[in-house]
Amino acid sequence: MWQCGKFQFDLARPLVMGIVNITPDSFSDGGQHASTAAAIAHAHQLIGDGADILDIGGESTRPGAAPVSEQQELERVLPVIAGLRGIAVPISIDTWKPQVMRAALAAGASMVNDVNALQAEGALQAVADTDAAVCLMHKQGTPQTMQQGPEYQDVITEVSLFLGERIAAAEAVGIIRQRIVIDPGFGFGKTLAHNLDLLRELAAFRALGVPVLAGLSRKSMLGAITGREVGERVAASVAAAMLAVQRGAAIVRVHDVRETVDALKILNVMNESER
Repeated sequence: MWQCGKFQFDLARPLVMGIVNITPDSFSDGGQHASTAAAIAHAHQLIGDGADILDIGGESTRPGAAPVSEQQELERVLPVIAGLRGIAVPISIDTWKPQVMRAALAAGASMVNDVNALQAEGALQAVADTDAAVCLMHKQGTPQTMQQGPEYQDVITEVSLFLGERIAAAEAVGIIRQRIVIDPGFGFGKTLAHNLDLLRELAAFRALGVPVLAGLSRKSMLGAITGREVGERVAASVAAAMLAVQRGAAIVRVHDVRETVDALKILNVMNESER
């Protein structure tokens, strides 16, 4: 069982995490849901479309994104979390800032999705003091620098070692393994070749003993392969999500929830019929 605050999932089927960006500059949907009312409405739409989890973010981490102050991030996310209180699915807060984590969890979030893998001072304790789940993600560099010539000797080994170290750090402060998810960080300091290696060998990360989350939705790697602009990558995103699930992802983080849920229903039926 994977514990996500008061929620528990047996992960017998893959989960779909729907993205709610309350930002003007996210790479795909920046500005579309930037007001509190628009973000809440979008969240309810994603739940209706079949989202198992909502991932709410108030700071873009796209390549080259400018940082956002802690206060501005809080002003963006807290009213949305408050407006969603009582919904039937867990809320994840997409942040690397410990004070935003604490405030969001106190307001009702059940999970922290941290691109920085709880490396900021105080971040580990912010999660340890709760029953929240956490996603530990790998990245190389910062959003401002991460796509400026990323290099690895062996991307699978290096990402695995990092994530293993972060799992150990989380467990050392009392975050039990049943609350931890890992994300290899597609597009976060990786070339197209690195991303394809990670997707091809995604099953290798299951050896770390915790569920794997894959976030490929609408990313530039899909544009590089298909030649499609960001708003035209729904089909590629669904295909990438299916490939990730077939290679062991327990959670897929997506913009296009309805399309992904429909595709997963077909995959799940096929898997069940082959047992």
